[in-house]
Amino acid sequence: MKDTDAAAEKPGAIAAFPYDRLTVERFRAAFPRARWRDDLRAWFVPGTTAGRRIDRWLGRELAGVLAHADEKGRDAFAFEPIDSPYLEAAEDLRIRTPYSKTVVEELRAVPWAWWDPDLKAWRVPFRAWEDLRRRWPSIEAAARRNEPEERRKRQEARRGTPESEDAAARAGERRRHRHPVPADALPPLQRVLMTGQGAVIFTDITGEIADDDIVRRHYGAVGPGVAVWAQWRPPTHAELVKAWPSRWPESEAERDRGWWQPTLEQLRDERRKARSKERSLATRNDGADGPRRPEEKP
Repeated sequence: MKDTDAAAEKPGAIAAFPYDRLTVERFRAAFPRARWRDDLRAWFVPGTTAGRRIDRWLGRELAGVLAHADEKGRDAFAFEPIDSPYLEAAEDLRIRTPYSKTVVEELRAVPWAWWDPDLKAWRVPFRAWEDLRRRWPSIEAAARRNEPEERRKRQEARRGTPESEDAAARAGERRRHRHPVPADALPPLQRVLMTGQGAVIFTDITGEIADDDIVRRHYGAVGPGVAVWAQWRPPTHAELVKAWPSRWPESEAERDRGWWQPTLEQLRDERRKARSKERSLATRNDGADGPRRPEEKP
């Protein structure tokens, strides 16, 4: 619990609890002045008595209700367990799989699921057992597809096909960290902007004319007129948190131009991706001598 809003130095407190849609709705009803802080990944409630009010609410809301729900979920799991090498039952349910975007997306949708960086596993309380059970076939199938041996077989099967050549060309182009922009509508530098390939920070306009064939193949049309190459780098999570969002979705003209100011929803999605990449990199660096573990939850 934090007693002040660090950004604005206003009295208040921070409320953090595992995500569940119904719990968030009840929280918003109890604290209508609360606002979400992306930088803290928690709710900020203004007021000098906010900390005491949050503690009372959490005590009422979470104690008995969640304990009862966990007991029901534990009984349901014992009656109809899942036998899988990716699932372990302890004081809660723990999932370890090879990294898969599908697995991450499925587990994000399970209420109360969270990534434990110490255990390097997803943890799901028993109260969310029914949600996890419904999604488990998709989770296990994606995990098996991403086992190293299965991935190697698919790579061998694709080798030399037109699809693999296109994928290699796209990856090579991506590594060049360049993007075509209209010569008469250059983007501002050193600002978080959106493109068709995601969020970028343009660092330089080279002035080199972009080849039309390369643009069409890898980027789609970029407005009328001449396009030139702009160098870019990916923004950090901290830069995405500080970025100022647009109040309106991008227009068709801005999409044709190839860059625009991101909306809040776009920034939130990019922040999740950046945080996931940064934590995954930290995990790989910390465990360079051990087996690869799944990516943590954004």
